[in-house]
Amino acid sequence: MTDEEIDFSDCPEITHEMVTKVVVRRGLPNYQAKSQVTLSIDSDVLEWFKSQGHSYQTEINRLLRSYMEAQQ
Repeated sequence: MTDEEIDFSDCPEITHEMVTKVVVRRGLPNYQAKSQVTLSIDSDVLEWFKSQGHSYQTEINRLLRSYMEAQQ
């Protein structure tokens, strides 16, 4: 199948809002062992993550990893 033969009619258009929420990760997922910790987070920050509709702990970990990699 060539690129021209691919039917994208059921794919949504990519909006500016979608692009602003992108977090770039390089390479394949790195499934490392997890450590359980107790962390104090401002209540409003925690509620915002919980309200995003997906696994908020995984999302927090993903964002912390992205920040760590950007600092290296």
